[in-house]
Amino acid sequence: MAGYRKLGRPTPQRKALLRNQVTNLLYHGHIITTEARAKEIQKIAEGLIALAVKEKDNFETVTVKAKTPRKDADGKRVKETKDGKLVTVYDEVDKEITKDAPSRMNARRKMYSVLYPVKEVPTAGKGRKKGTKQIDLAKKMFEEIAPKYVSRNGGYTRIVKIGQRKGDGAMQVLIELV
Repeated sequence: MAGYRKLGRPTPQRKALLRNQVTNLLYHGHIITTEARAKEIQKIAEGLIALAVKEKDNFETVTVKAKTPRKDADGKRVKETKDGKLVTVYDEVDKEITKDAPSRMNARRKMYSVLYPVKEVPTAGKGRKKGTKQIDLAKKMFEEIAPKYVSRNGGYTRIVKIGQRKGDGAMQVLIELV
């Protein structure tokens, strides 16, 4: 007997489908899909959330010195003339960064191997590149999702049956983060 559902697709297609749906589940918090897919998604998503909960506090905060360009009132870089050339003026500032422990870095890499990169497009500028930003889902997992489930031992997702799909009669379900 197989350890997972085949979902009637070749392996690369099935893996891509599951990765995409797990990414959307963790980004949006809920998705609507078929029952068989939801059960497979649930296995993957719960494993990632458990990993995030385990490694949530496994980092240290370090203060480093960084050079940042000085900006004027309009937000443009300040330039001065040096040896006949325009050169940007830099200020030295202290920045706090989080330094992951090796086990947390490994967990982050495991998440990146499953999750697709997500780009958030503002509703005002649909179809334009300006204003789009890359969402770091692994960071979201550690900072937003994992703290909600610290006191919980598994059971991070819920499957609710909605009814049959009109076209082919497949059972539709809502899978959501609890």
